[in-house]
Amino acid sequence: MTSSTTEAEILAAHEPSAKEIRLVVGASSAGTIFEWYDFFIYGTLALVLQNAFYDVDDPTLGLLLVWSTFAVGFAFRPIGAVLFGFLGDKLGRKYTFIVTVTLMGIATAGVGLIPTVEQLKASYGEEYVFIAPMIVIFLRVLQGLALGGEYGGAAIYVAEHAPPEQRGFYTSFIQASVAGGFVLSIVVVLLCRWIIPQEEFNDWGWRVPFLLSILLLAISLWMRVKLSESPVFKAMKEAGETAGNPFIESFTYPGNPKRIFVALFGVAGILTTIWYTAFFSSLSFLKVDMRLDELTVELILLAAGLISLSFYIIVGKWSDRIGRKKPIIIGALASLVLLFPIFWFMGSLANPGLAEAAERTPVVVSGEQCVTDPFAKLFDREQTDCGKILGSLTASGVSYTVEAADTLGVTVGGETVAIGDDWMADNSVRTLGIQAALTEAGFDFTRQVPPMINIIGIVLALLMLGVLSALTYGSVAALLSEMFPARIRYSSMSIPYHIGAGYLGGFLPLISGIIVASTGNVYSGLWYTWGVVAFGVVVAWWGLSGGPPKDFEDDVA
Repeated sequence: MTSSTTEAEILAAHEPSAKEIRLVVGASSAGTIFEWYDFFIYGTLALVLQNAFYDVDDPTLGLLLVWSTFAVGFAFRPIGAVLFGFLGDKLGRKYTFIVTVTLMGIATAGVGLIPTVEQLKASYGEEYVFIAPMIVIFLRVLQGLALGGEYGGAAIYVAEHAPPEQRGFYTSFIQASVAGGFVLSIVVVLLCRWIIPQEEFNDWGWRVPFLLSILLLAISLWMRVKLSESPVFKAMKEAGETAGNPFIESFTYPGNPKRIFVALFGVAGILTTIWYTAFFSSLSFLKVDMRLDELTVELILLAAGLISLSFYIIVGKWSDRIGRKKPIIIGALASLVLLFPIFWFMGSLANPGLAEAAERTPVVVSGEQCVTDPFAKLFDREQTDCGKILGSLTASGVSYTVEAADTLGVTVGGETVAIGDDWMADNSVRTLGIQAALTEAGFDFTRQVPPMINIIGIVLALLMLGVLSALTYGSVAALLSEMFPARIRYSSMSIPYHIGAGYLGGFLPLISGIIVASTGNVYSGLWYTWGVVAFGVVVAWWGLSGGPPKDFEDDVA
């Protein structure tokens, strides 16, 4: 590939057949689905895994620990992006993402073999319960490294095979595959719950979805081994134009630091926070805060997720006509306007009794140093009595207000709640006592199954979130492929994408959970998403090129 040869000319000379394109898109998408399934199955089973791997009696702390471990995998994605981006730019796209999918499959299957805290207690004693979370963290690190190399490899591989005028359409299948991995994780969990009784599923059946990744790995490897190398990379290698050190060149190539900054905050930051809010925040919101029946929530997410898959492909194809920038700006601005109303709407449909009771009989907590520390027990810090009350209210999904006072007190609709003598010594006793008092005031803490009309409304709300996600994500693989020169493309697009997805998005469930636990407002965690998107849309407006799509060489010219 000489400096005067454009990618369009290489692709025109190669002219892949329709069968080749289908194989490239199919194999890349299937591998991406399987790899994201491996990553998301952990989040889908969060409520089960908190009891399996963490020896805590505080449900809020348990869930935050699960999300903390979930975030660990994301924290290592940028390192995987650097490592596999280097290999992808030096050795080729094909073999690099074969390695990533293998690493992901093995690490995921390993989670299914970890002993639970109860098994460790029975075999070795309580002092060894730390082994379970330590192994989980190690395997999440391997998953994060693998995922750091997967997306860039699959997106570039498809982009460098696709005709330039259809690049948005073909690469949109990679974006849809990310959502497809989430949908597959729900399908597998639902099938396991259907086949395995609930008690046995919580005991050992949760391991099956993780062990299934071995089969998915075999299928993915079989498909990817049949692929040939990217024509653009082959042309570069034949011309001796591959990068000497792709990582260093990513930051020294003229104009690349600005492009990386824009890709990080103006692209990855926007898409990843909206995506995780649409799928993971809504999952936790409906299960934990709104106390919906778990099976009902999974069926709702399955229906909305399946329908949403098509949105990414529609937006990708649309971007081939109008450009990559416009859908992202439209989706980001719409998210700023609609994010809170969509969740308010979902909350009013999911558990209207809880919202009505909170409005009719507001909960007020008074006391000294009335703030909650969700990690107090983990770090052996002293939690105030008022903080313990706030923690139990948060775990129950009840909003509250705090007033400063010399003595501890709780009122519901103006009526004083009698605080039990044994409440402060035992978290479960305290939570049950608070729920009993609130039940008398009209609160309902049983798992809810809303009427069908409400379920349809929740699905429609999730579909709106799916549209917002598709607008900000559907054209991104094509956009990032066109933003960077081919010789350092794998590294240059993977680094900002996975820093954004790994830190801004991967820590979203944890940060949102901490905000909710600290404020007592189940909707307050959405401000994190809103803030990241607000900053990102300014960066995108300033830094992204408008107009019809064009290859990097054309952009430089």
